[in-house]
Amino acid sequence: MTFPVDNPEASDAASDQIVRALAGASSLTVLTGAGVSAASGVPTFRGEEGLWRSHRPERLATPEAFSENPRLVWEWYQWRKERIAACKPNRAHEVIAEWSHRYPAFTLITQNVDGLHERAGTRNVVRFHGSIWEVSCWNGCRSSPARWPDHTVTYAELPPKCPHCGGLVRPGVVWFGEGIASETLELAARALANDVFLTIGTSSVVYPAASLSSAAKARGAFTGEINLEATPVSAQLDASVHGAAEVVLDELSSRCDDSGR
Repeated sequence: MTFPVDNPEASDAASDQIVRALAGASSLTVLTGAGVSAASGVPTFRGEEGLWRSHRPERLATPEAFSENPRLVWEWYQWRKERIAACKPNRAHEVIAEWSHRYPAFTLITQNVDGLHERAGTRNVVRFHGSIWEVSCWNGCRSSPARWPDHTVTYAELPPKCPHCGGLVRPGVVWFGEGIASETLELAARALANDVFLTIGTSSVVYPAASLSSAAKARGAFTGEINLEATPVSAQLDASVHGAAEVVLDELSSRCDDSGR
């Protein structure tokens, strides 16, 4: 059931459903999007901060853009890394981290590349779109792993070079037009079998991530959504609560604690 923002009683009823589902579950899967990191100050692709130096992210986060102007793309990613490095996990990250240690079977599937879930201590994280704190060789040289950690915030040289072959490295994220790694899809598919599937802070317009909640419901999971506003999948889910992720999750956490979960 989906509830309008101006109907607090109905939204409370949806919260009740989610609390009951969490209380009776032994396994939980959470899918997160940019709305979870918004309160931490992480820049998003959409909204006023979506524009950088007159460039749209959709034009920068592509293999074509990197091939044409790798320095420009890396300047944008360095700016993002500098912004993200100054951010801290918020209450939404903390609650999800707590749940990850509370449920015997737990999976977090995140579309975010900022690493704040990991910094909050969340276990079993599936990075659907990769991580801004990883890189890979643009040439795919044989000497380098597929991806490796790189926590550099400000680079001495842009674009940075591959330490294995001297060529360029690229951010370890999934760009527009690129497919999700098969191993990542397999991990996400396994998580669809959990008792509860919560979608939090995502607009549910980017596929294939947007299809996961419906797939979980088809397999018998209780499906819930927490987002500032309704999304294209809201009507298909068991419960939908409108509100900021950090506020709603804090309330749900308190109620789950009161219920003994």
